[in-house]
Amino acid sequence: MANQLTLPTLDNLRSSVTPDVDVQTVASQWFSAFSEAMQSKNVTAVTNLLVDDVFWRDMLALTWDFHTFQSISSVKTFLSDQLPLFSLSSFKLREDLVELQRPYPDIAWIQAFFDFETTVGIASGVFRLVPLADGSWKAHTVFTNLENLKGFPEQNGPRRNYEPNHGKWAAKRAREIECVDEEPSVVVIGGGQSGLDVAARLKMLGMKTLVVEKNERIGDNWRKRYAALCLHDPVWYDHMPYIPFPVSWPVYTPALKLADWLESYAHSMELDVWTSTTVVSVIPGTKGKKWTVTVQRADGKERTFEVNHVVFALGFGSGMGRVPDIPGQDDFHGQILHSSQHNLATDHSGKKVVVVGACTSAHDICADYVDNGVDVTMVQRSPSYIMSTKEGMPRLMSIFWEGGPPTDVADRINASYPNSFLKLMHQRVTKDIADADKELLEGLRKRGFKTTLGDDDSGFLLMAWNKAGGYYLDVGASQMIIDGKIKLKSDGPISRFTQTGLLFEDGSTLDADVVLFATGYADPRNVYRTLLPESLHEKLYPIWGLDKEGELNSVWREVGGRSKDSELNGIWSMMGNLALCRFHSKHLALQIKSYEEGIFGTRY
Repeated sequence: MANQLTLPTLDNLRSSVTPDVDVQTVASQWFSAFSEAMQSKNVTAVTNLLVDDVFWRDMLALTWDFHTFQSISSVKTFLSDQLPLFSLSSFKLREDLVELQRPYPDIAWIQAFFDFETTVGIASGVFRLVPLADGSWKAHTVFTNLENLKGFPEQNGPRRNYEPNHGKWAAKRAREIECVDEEPSVVVIGGGQSGLDVAARLKMLGMKTLVVEKNERIGDNWRKRYAALCLHDPVWYDHMPYIPFPVSWPVYTPALKLADWLESYAHSMELDVWTSTTVVSVIPGTKGKKWTVTVQRADGKERTFEVNHVVFALGFGSGMGRVPDIPGQDDFHGQILHSSQHNLATDHSGKKVVVVGACTSAHDICADYVDNGVDVTMVQRSPSYIMSTKEGMPRLMSIFWEGGPPTDVADRINASYPNSFLKLMHQRVTKDIADADKELLEGLRKRGFKTTLGDDDSGFLLMAWNKAGGYYLDVGASQMIIDGKIKLKSDGPISRFTQTGLLFEDGSTLDADVVLFATGYADPRNVYRTLLPESLHEKLYPIWGLDKEGELNSVWREVGGRSKDSELNGIWSMMGNLALCRFHSKHLALQIKSYEEGIFGTRY
């Protein structure tokens, strides 16, 4: 379906836009008709305001799920099914957020924000109107998003605690953390950014939440990774809920700095966290709750909690590295490890290191080896998408950049683009970036490095959504490959290990003292299977990767499918980069809160 889609160019629309178009009037007139049609549940009137190849993306507001409907017929079916179930009201156009945008000379749309209410929710929306040949404007994209629940506002701002506390805070916090006076309603497994974000969201909704973290300190999931690790996403993209990074924060955050920030965040947000604690099991509950969670603390003592909701917040692959099954590993006289087990380049001083992999971790680790004088060779097994952050980030992250809109506005703009539509836009942007990176890419190819422009030349977007890898956002390692500082072998598959290194299928060999696999992480469902009863293992749905609508499979929702009768209801998945966790932690928290308050609808 995606290959048949086209961008709403002025040529395709057989239209044009005059510089003096009154965007406020156009948006206001369209929105007036739209809001009247939605409130009266007149599906025909709504679809008359949309172009034939419209996209409508909904996040919980009208479907209690994540959906993208593409085409007028798909939207008509969705609205016919769902509008009768909701009482919609209080539609209001955000006049301060209406503007004409020209992402390319041949593309023009009016983007606008709006607010509305459903039966139980407070919602927001974004629409983009394109000009038609007859002079009218119709919506090419519509986005609807659940923001809050009526009657259950977040306990912050004017609803914060106004009572003074004289000398009692420390003792009170100690009792809260130990769950002395109140058992948790939710257990979150994992204290990285995903676990902390959803715990903070739940706390703001009045839900007692306990975060269980196996490491000794919050932030150790970053602190204990390879020392050269640094975020490749810019600071404006990475803020956490409620507490943004300071204005002096560097654009690209070192992992150790982020680790300390996470620890500070948990303390400042007064989140209840048990470190040095492992989850022993998660089994169906027997005392009126859905789940029984048993945890073991550092002193060996166990404690059991009865809860309706367990959030798995353990990251991509839950830290379980994926290592290819290459024969002969027992024959190799050197060291074999995965990037998740690697720490310092100087651990291998004076040795010959081979890094298998050619994406982000591989590049970071190889560059660190070079900086520390270690002989390193990168083994590339398949093409990688390469984009310099200098050329790519300002083009791809313009709304998450210095001078961009507020984070909450940028998040909603970002989410309002369905992935299949973004793919079309990114095909153009990817070409622009590749043209700007021409010298870099040509230099890599001359060295034998295999490059790709991604699925259908759409860059790293679909790579990230489908397999969370396959690319490197260059911050310097590419030049090291071009200069020969990072040696490269990319001329054939690995056949087997030998006593002294690797044998390739073409008969060539590569000597090594250390073989490090930077080959990604395992299926995130694996860790669920270690804690859940075996009878539930095959009932886990895929978590990451795109479904047929272009939405991620189960992340930020329950992992056992959409049925109310699923045996895995109450088992949730929370994962993603800092930006995804910031935005979607609210969605997950709203779902849990609505379940507990008895107002959750039926997933569409």
